[in-house]
Amino acid sequence: MRLLLLPILLFVTFAATAGDFRAVEESGAVLYDAPSREATPVYVVSRDYPLEVLVELDAWAKVRDGAGAISWIEKRQLGERRTVVVTATSADAHLRPEDDAPVAFVASQNVALELLESAPEGWVHVRHADGADGYLRAALVWGI
Repeated sequence: MRLLLLPILLFVTFAATAGDFRAVEESGAVLYDAPSREATPVYVVSRDYPLEVLVELDAWAKVRDGAGAISWIEKRQLGERRTVVVTATSADAHLRPEDDAPVAFVASQNVALELLESAPEGWVHVRHADGADGYLRAALVWGI
């Protein structure tokens, strides 16, 4: 009976964290191929980059980036703040969640924006680092 419970408990623990997006809090955070500083560094990501947390261990998190790559990061380098990154060449952020609303700002590809909230009908409310906020189509960003 104990042998059957262990896989179930592991699945529940790992599944509970899947889909949880968190932003990198430190500039130049290193992503590794295993949960150890002795592992091979594979990427360096900038502050505010969103990562999808797949699994959490004591001090490490297994994450997926916007390109779909899986790696490990020290959990202390992840914050609770939510961000998204623009995947389109450029994205018009509107004053309201409507295609014909005035444009509040234009964000370039790979720019990280603070996620304020999900809006109705496929929109997200975001804030640029300069303080401007607006609504983008969710299909134009990664991290939600």
